[in-house]
Amino acid sequence: MLTAFAVVSMVLTVVLALLVFFEPGLAYSVSPAEEPLTSQEFLHQLGALADSQIRGCTTAEVLTNGVAFYESELAALRAAKRSIHIELFIFHPSAMGNRFLEVLVARARANVEIKIVLDAIGSLPAPDTYFADLRAAGGRVVWYQPIRWYTLKRLNNRTHRDVIVVDGEVGFIGGAGIDDRWIHPKRELAWRDTMVRVEGPVVAGLQTTFAENWLESTGEILWGAGYFPSPPEMPLVAGSQAMTGLTVISTPTPGRSTRARLVFQVLLASARTSIQITSPYFVPDRSARAELVKANQRGVKVTIVTNGEKNNHSVARRASRRIYGELLRAGVEIHEYQPGMIHTKSLVVDGAWAVVGSTNFDNRSFALNDEVNLVMMNEEVAGRLVEDFAQDLRACRQVSYEEWRRRPLHERALAMLGVLLDRQQ
Repeated sequence: MLTAFAVVSMVLTVVLALLVFFEPGLAYSVSPAEEPLTSQEFLHQLGALADSQIRGCTTAEVLTNGVAFYESELAALRAAKRSIHIELFIFHPSAMGNRFLEVLVARARANVEIKIVLDAIGSLPAPDTYFADLRAAGGRVVWYQPIRWYTLKRLNNRTHRDVIVVDGEVGFIGGAGIDDRWIHPKRELAWRDTMVRVEGPVVAGLQTTFAENWLESTGEILWGAGYFPSPPEMPLVAGSQAMTGLTVISTPTPGRSTRARLVFQVLLASARTSIQITSPYFVPDRSARAELVKANQRGVKVTIVTNGEKNNHSVARRASRRIYGELLRAGVEIHEYQPGMIHTKSLVVDGAWAVVGSTNFDNRSFALNDEVNLVMMNEEVAGRLVEDFAQDLRACRQVSYEEWRRRPLHERALAMLGVLLDRQQ
């Protein structure tokens, strides 16, 4: 009897594992928006779909690469008066990590509240003792989904969010954690990445993002005017120069959909002139590929920038290159970044809508991880990202369909591993 029970248990375990790894994704379908993308109607529809409050933004500064965003972040931390909240996938022991800890310890000793949520897998190289001085000064550091017997069923769910909120008034969002790889790595060039610094009512959305994972990691609800200060009155209007944003908080659901995935699909379907995607791990599912092809067919210029040979995830790159053919054949441009690792995650649509955050263009970000994106309708912010995109293109090599067809056999063979792990990318 015990043997039969053990066999049944093993079979069920294998079946569940297969479902986790190979469950098909949703087949997304959406009609293009009838309203102009810069209209009040489109703005409110997108906000409703993402279940995200439309908020004004007094300033939004695009920070290109570690030299710029680390100095801006450290300056904001030094100026903190009440609270510093940080949520990161990566916070590794490093020279840059030591600089951040030095500032955080000093602010904690000045009675500034320090709360930090770190992903237990992404920040695995950081021992708990690395934060001993910060804790001794009164700061708190907690781990999201630490490896325990009761968290094994959720092991695949990580917080990939990269958010810093200071005094509930200044926020940073993007794709960079804290480590030397973003400024002076031992090999190759520093990782190319982007963060955005924001002020104004939109920061409340970043605070909400942090509060969600702080609750899940500690059981504590962040509440009070100190965390969510009353914002200045701002007109929430649409338009090319209006500073209006949505914080799209994305968490996997049992139904396999996420808010980020919905927002990306609608923006791709509604593009009229251009789509510019930068993603280190570009593994779009069938629905996203179909949307990109349809966009190209209706005259939208679709351009992708992703990693070349110098990357930190060869399996993901093979999985990415495996699906190039369908897109290249349709006329989508794919460019591979040559100098080193590109880690920026951005989407610009029609030079008016800008999306920057932690979401990669793959299933792991769209369906498995906790992610967050700042979605803004503003030509100034979008234009700044377009400038960076043009600069990155100059450092890329464009891939042709004929070249893709002639890719070597060993690459095709390795890509089969990408097929097996496609739902985990």
